[in-house]
Amino acid sequence: MNTALIQEIKEKHVDLVAVTKKHTKEEVDELASLGLHVFGENRVQEFLTKYDPQYSWHIIGHLQTNKVKYIVGKVDRIDSVDSVKLAKEINKQAAKKGIVQEVLAELKVSKTDENKTGYPFEDAEAFLADLQQFDNIKVKGLMCIATNTDDQSVVAGEFDEMKALFDRMKKVYPEMDTLSMGMSHDWRLALEHGATQVRIGTALFE
Repeated sequence: MNTALIQEIKEKHVDLVAVTKKHTKEEVDELASLGLHVFGENRVQEFLTKYDPQYSWHIIGHLQTNKVKYIVGKVDRIDSVDSVKLAKEINKQAAKKGIVQEVLAELKVSKTDENKTGYPFEDAEAFLADLQQFDNIKVKGLMCIATNTDDQSVVAGEFDEMKALFDRMKKVYPEMDTLSMGMSHDWRLALEHGATQVRIGTALFE
């Protein structure tokens, strides 16, 4: 485990989601022993094999509507809500359990990477307005995955766009407090541009 990185992140006073995809439950427990207690999984099936209620869990990968019923009530937050259809299903399953599910709205901020998921950035305000119709969902903020490029100016520009939108939307929706952006290769840049939460996997295990 990269204990130096863990210490550096703690000193930054930023929320960290430790991404544990392709790692074992034993490795999750080891990270917990180092003071990390919020874990992110991409796939529902893998999450269910590691689920431990003593930790906080986030689903951070693309989520299919038919998998929602397996995770609502177990995860503290779904970070990758990228459609009204998905939000409707989360709301339905949360209502069945009598809970309010916290979510982040995932936006596609990259203009060149067709493989990136997320609701179109240019329509974000309408998307966030649509999500307010659901009583059993609470939108706590925004999430994005920046373009995978060595050109740091491109990534910085995308982070700045997200931060500007986040600041505007916080005035409309005061419950929003999370701007999740930055991963193993660009988390420091994300912090420089306003991230309140980073999602780090690979670098933690180096």
